[in-house]
Amino acid sequence: MKTKEPAMPQTTTRTSVGPLTPVSSGYADVNGIKLCHEVYGEGEPLVLLHGGLMTIGEMSTLIEPLAKTHKVIAVELQGHGRTADTGRPLTMETMGDDIAALLDHLSIQKADIVGFSLGAAAGLRTAIQHPEKVRRLVVISNPYAKSGWYPEAQKGMGQVSAAMAGNMMQTPTGKFSRAWPEPQRFPQFLDKMGKMLGASYDWSDDVKKLPMPVLLVYADNDSISQQHIADFFALLGGGIKEPGWQNTQLSKARLAIIPGYSHYNFITSIELAPTIEKCLADPLTNAPSGAAAASQASGENTKQ
Repeated sequence: MKTKEPAMPQTTTRTSVGPLTPVSSGYADVNGIKLCHEVYGEGEPLVLLHGGLMTIGEMSTLIEPLAKTHKVIAVELQGHGRTADTGRPLTMETMGDDIAALLDHLSIQKADIVGFSLGAAAGLRTAIQHPEKVRRLVVISNPYAKSGWYPEAQKGMGQVSAAMAGNMMQTPTGKFSRAWPEPQRFPQFLDKMGKMLGASYDWSDDVKKLPMPVLLVYADNDSISQQHIADFFALLGGGIKEPGWQNTQLSKARLAIIPGYSHYNFITSIELAPTIEKCLADPLTNAPSGAAAASQASGENTKQ
């Protein structure tokens, strides 16, 4: 009997007319792994993180539009795609440190981070552990605690193991693992994934302390409960009070629910990129600098 893993979408088809062409690509030696990354476009830096058992290729629906206005740094996380797994343990916290180390490697002081599913968890850990490096955070289809996943999703994630290697070889990461220096590591990597995904966690206390603007984006039929989504938004200060008719008390947190999708096809949504772009361009999530900041601060002091 085949076991379907609810929280890790399978491969999707590119929506682009032609192949994506990175401006540059390479590997960063960080924390005991060689982290594969590709750079697209120019502008403010934005780190893009894929979902479980996915690769950069499945993120094209976001790379292409976001690269029109941003320097998109697409990453393949530990054990995914061309970032071969090693004997290093696999944890959300370590992956968060990897992204911070990558920014240092690229001499980037601060960047926006956009992550989907597993990538959103890694991005959230980056923001928690290295808040000074994250300008704005976009969490797509991921909870702040394991309890946020529906029970069926939690059960499926905990069942990921080496026993599923045959079926998982058809995922993007499974196919790339054939070219790893040690391709036999793929079943071991699945055991590590199952252990990590099955572990309990609750980052609510950390989420409440996040200083940067955060956008939460979910499908209306996601694998995360609607109650958990509302709780996540509230932890960030969103949806907990009347904002005032002139939006004078509008929080820096944003929430978007996109209709007509589930967790498994959400990355194909054509609405995702415009939703993210709107938030990144929002004056309330895009703090002014220099004279504009001084003027704004002066105005705020006058109101007190």
